[in-house]
Amino acid sequence: MICEINDRIVDIQTHTGRGSWACRAASDNRGPLSHHTLDMTTLGTPLSPNATKVMLLGSGELGKEVLIALQRLGVETIAVDRYENAPGQQVAHHARTITMSDPAQLKALVEAERPMLVVPEIEAIATSMLEELEAAGTVRVIPTARAARLTMDREGIRRLAAETLGLPTSPYQFCDSLAELQAAIDGVNGKPGIGYPCIVKPVMSSSGKGQSKIDGPAGVQKAWDYAMAGGRVSHGRVIVEGFIDFDYEITQLTVRSVGADGNIVTSFCDPIGHIQVSGDYVESWQPMAMHPAALERAREVSKAVTDNLGGQGLFGVELFVKSDQVWFSEVSPRPHDTGLVTLCTQHQSEFELHARAILGLPVDTSLRNPGASAVIYGGVEAQGIVFDGVEEALRVPNTDLRLFGKPESFTKRRMGVALARATDTDTARTNAKLAASKVKPRAV
Repeated sequence: MICEINDRIVDIQTHTGRGSWACRAASDNRGPLSHHTLDMTTLGTPLSPNATKVMLLGSGELGKEVLIALQRLGVETIAVDRYENAPGQQVAHHARTITMSDPAQLKALVEAERPMLVVPEIEAIATSMLEELEAAGTVRVIPTARAARLTMDREGIRRLAAETLGLPTSPYQFCDSLAELQAAIDGVNGKPGIGYPCIVKPVMSSSGKGQSKIDGPAGVQKAWDYAMAGGRVSHGRVIVEGFIDFDYEITQLTVRSVGADGNIVTSFCDPIGHIQVSGDYVESWQPMAMHPAALERAREVSKAVTDNLGGQGLFGVELFVKSDQVWFSEVSPRPHDTGLVTLCTQHQSEFELHARAILGLPVDTSLRNPGASAVIYGGVEAQGIVFDGVEEALRVPNTDLRLFGKPESFTKRRMGVALARATDTDTARTNAKLAASKVKPRAV
């Protein structure tokens, strides 16, 4: 594990027993922290006394790929989720099922397992307990416990970006009731409101759950009810955002890793274009062609946000783009669903980048070839579904599939993804969508 002081790596921690890690700082005649040396990272053997143990909080399809990447580096993995047989639990060394938003359950599990790193992979986590455990030196949280708290809901990260860092965002207000939502849209006391059209989202949700667009007064009640039903936890709070007339939106994958000199360095993947329907991504492609000035600005915004959040790992920064203008939308301090495309486009996928960065290893964000992804929805409400058409899907040139293995299907639950590589993104997008269309989930 790595001890970090003001984004400078002090030294690799040395294992001194079950769950105990001692941090050593080198010094010279200029003082104890004026110069540091970086030891070679040492990784243990899984299921042995000197294992390097990493715990993921949330073990869906993204967590599953992170776990696989960690295991390829000899890491012992612990997959935690709120339900049994989550995708990541099917491949990890250890599977644990708890209510991660319950501080007592979370503390008991971390103290029992004593992992080297705790890696949040979802929003609905008792982040105050993570901060407590990190402050006590019990565990290190990725990227930091503070970052996990700020990004667990839309309020923390939006206020950081807009009010602390002064980054351009859509106009917004937070509301605790239907009446407040209506007032925020209409305006009060002579102050202009957000107006129509606007977007309403729960402060804590993922994959577009609870998100809707309001085009006029008739849609306000429905949007409020949908947000209340779609939040990760029962919070009763929403964000309403003014609608930005953007040309397209991107995910800028941004990696904070340890450089050769022991300092944190920031690297960027090629931008990922994507299409969302009701806030949920349905296809993505890489690279996204951008105006050079917009690309430069996107990376400036991404670096400003991730520098403030600190720590190590991969971040998915969502941005709106119009010509050379860029607006910050959201950030996930973990691999992003639109980044599934990197499984077929980059030398190191976003999951490998995350695994390497959190372990203090070098990363390579370079593109191998253009590619695209297309979502495969469950289409049915059932448990233990089967998939027809897999052979036909894989006959589409230069394609691959990831079927996530989720134990229960819903009509609009993401159950898999088709991947396609090509010499250009247009061809890749066509082939990815074609392959996805040939996979037919059904109940047995």
